Amino acid sequence: MDQERRRALVARYREGPSVVEAALAGATNAELDARPADGGWTARETVHHIADSELTSAIRLRRLIAEDEPAILGYDGNLFARRLYYGDRPVEPSLAAIGAARAATADILDRLGEAEWGRKGTHDEHPSYGVLEWLEIYAEHCHEHADQIKAALGRQ
Repeated sequence: MDQERRRALVARYREGPSVVEAALAGATNAELDARPADGGWTARETVHHIADSELTSAIRLRRLIAEDEPAILGYDGNLFARRLYYGDRPVEPSLAAIGAARAATADILDRLGEAEWGRKGTHDEHPSYGVLEWLEIYAEHCHEHADQIKAALGRQ
């Protein structure tokens, strides 16, 4: 992946929190808790998932950079949702966590040299997983879930 593509992905990664906040703008508690017709997560549950995923991903990136060939493990998002009270926690702390994780991690991304962009580990859910694959996944993560939030709120 060339430097221009990386810069574009880092910019998209940086804008993630604002995309999620825009998707939620003006939502009432009742709207946050409305179950979509497809039975998927509510907007509230989706926000908490994004926060947990962003916190986890921030550590994954740090491990990929700091450790030699780290083993990265996936997790069960539905289990997190059930056991971590996604259905009734306020969204504001999770929104703050998303913003903080992204800002701190983007600051690291801005400093990576060529050798660091090529660092790799293993992941039990991905055949190839390194810094570049991580960036491709997480540059889209908030945007994809912002669309899910809009759909849950009936805004799509």
